[in-house]
Amino acid sequence: MTITVISSDGDSLRQRVELEHFDDLFVDAPAIVGGDESAPDPHDYFDLALGACKAITARMYARRKQWPLSGVTVTVTRNDREERQGRYYLDVALTFDGIDDPGQRQRLLEISDRCPIHRLMTDATVEIRSQLAPDTGASA
Repeated sequence: MTITVISSDGDSLRQRVELEHFDDLFVDAPAIVGGDESAPDPHDYFDLALGACKAITARMYARRKQWPLSGVTVTVTRNDREERQGRYYLDVALTFDGIDDPGQRQRLLEISDRCPIHRLMTDATVEIRSQLAPDTGASA
């Protein structure tokens, strides 16, 4: 899969995102760094990826176990005060609607910690290789 991020709003920091068959995805920067806050910022997308993955993973597990999970609410709270020192904290609170059994709720919590994004954020080594795109002849 390829994601393309395009700046086209003059001096604005707002970015349009092209992602397969999804339309109207945008990213902006916080006002504190000159953005308009017209869309989620990159940190928001990072954090929401974790919350969404945990919810999806819990629902898939409950479906497979045929547990009566009727909904999941995941609240992700960011503490980025020490980000410049290499520490970024995400506190995650999960609610499992329709599940009354404490053991099942605990198991869903454990399973949610095994979601692919949680593992990617905590266990994986991510290598990023940046390069200039081939010159298309267009001048800036």
